[in-house]
Amino acid sequence: MANCQKCIRTTDIDEVGDATHHTFFEMLGNWSFGDYFKQEAIEWSWEFLTSSEWLNLDKKRLAVSVFAGDSDAPFDEEAFNIWKNLGVSEKRIARLPKKNNWWGPAGQTGPCGPDSEMFYWSGDADKVPESFNDDNVMWVEIWNDVFMQFNKNDQGQYEPLEQKNVDTGMGLERTLAVLNGLDDNYRTELFWPLIEKIEELSGKKYDGSEEVKKAMRIIADHIKAAVFLIADGVISSNTGRGYVLRKIIRRAMHYMGILSIKKGSLAGPADIVIKQYGDIYENLKNNIEKIKKEIIEEEYKVEKSIEEGLKAFRVVDKNKPKGEPITGEEAAYLYQTHSLSFDNTKGLAREYGRGVTDNFYEIAEEKTKEHQVLSRTASAGMFKGGLADASEETKKLHTAAHLMLAALRQVLGEHVYQKGSNITAERLRFDFSHPQKMTPEEIKKVEEIVNEKIAAKLPVVCEELSLDEAKAKGAMGVFEQKYGERVKIYGISGFSKEICGGPHVENTGELGKFKIKKEEASSAGVRRIKAVLE
Repeated sequence: MANCQKCIRTTDIDEVGDATHHTFFEMLGNWSFGDYFKQEAIEWSWEFLTSSEWLNLDKKRLAVSVFAGDSDAPFDEEAFNIWKNLGVSEKRIARLPKKNNWWGPAGQTGPCGPDSEMFYWSGDADKVPESFNDDNVMWVEIWNDVFMQFNKNDQGQYEPLEQKNVDTGMGLERTLAVLNGLDDNYRTELFWPLIEKIEELSGKKYDGSEEVKKAMRIIADHIKAAVFLIADGVISSNTGRGYVLRKIIRRAMHYMGILSIKKGSLAGPADIVIKQYGDIYENLKNNIEKIKKEIIEEEYKVEKSIEEGLKAFRVVDKNKPKGEPITGEEAAYLYQTHSLSFDNTKGLAREYGRGVTDNFYEIAEEKTKEHQVLSRTASAGMFKGGLADASEETKKLHTAAHLMLAALRQVLGEHVYQKGSNITAERLRFDFSHPQKMTPEEIKKVEEIVNEKIAAKLPVVCEELSLDEAKAKGAMGVFEQKYGERVKIYGISGFSKEICGGPHVENTGELGKFKIKKEEASSAGVRRIKAVLE
């Protein structure tokens, strides 16, 4: 199996601004579930990279890494020897530790294994070092083969898996840069139209200075990520995926300010992204107005919150000794109470002659996450999924919630995702992403669809899969939560398919009549339904 998937990653957001890092990127991959393994995967990777029939990259500019081994798991001698037999010099095969060449498990236990990464020398062809040093930034990682061959048990030991799998990932943006002889992803056709638009808006040139170049890269990357997130149904908020969207839009705005770009200009670059990718990802073209509306509204909120945040910052400033730096705790407070971004707080601290503490961002992120966890914990039920108990009535309402989510997405659109739930034996309370109040007609239609599925007496079927397999099958989930490597999927005759721990009834005919009692706002961009079974 081979695919190309959209990816959002913010774990290394501080690296974005250099030539090769992104929050949004497209990942090319090939997979094997118990079919081919290490020998074939590595040989085919090398063939794809170097054969004249495929990418035809210069072998002299390639290097690889393998897992070095440690006290828990052995050196990946097999991968080392395969690369060596393919003609790769031992000086170009780096043996690296787990932090570089190991994947998983997703939790404390589960499938995991070594990986082997491939690097391309992005500098001058006549200056390629004889030996590979992964600390040299001119060596750019372009592909990674992950070999799932172990299971980490409860005792922390690595046991061989009966079925060995392969999962590879090749960054499209980096590979395109390499194929075009570029050492900067932002000069490729995937980014350059955006850069030109930002040049037009700012009146500055990309090569004007390193500061300008960094700002333009961040704006281009972040607006692309924002467009794809909104098209996939994410609405800005202070939690989960919504927080990711809000963070990147506000970070883009911060760097627009550095370039003196007029406020309210992000919709222009968004148009470039939609035009460029719309024929490939049709949900971009189908959601043009929604995408631009969300961006414009967020820009307005930012400007308003910055005004309020400035007042709050002045209070913090007034109560601190002169010259004392602003802390991460204070930044988290300003974000939680006035949505003042960490970057804006840092900028204000500099303007007020204070600066920030050395661990400013780390502490600010940590305190913000603690706040979000406490908020979710306070509103969650005692049991998984927000269930108050495991009674028959609660199970019925839990199953009804699955039907309702599928009906909401059918009536309102695919931007609808579960944002939280609390289910008792008497009623269900369900929060979902939607920017406006539901009309009486929409509420009635959702009730009709759910009751049709109840009357059809559909079977409720459970199967256990890996998380990746579940996602590949299109199962819905609350992906802000941390799932294990294996998950349960509850399916209802092709109408509903969700990752869920249960419990549920065995047939929808057991439910009774579904009735929505109330629909109201829960928070910005989130609605709440209270419903019963009569």
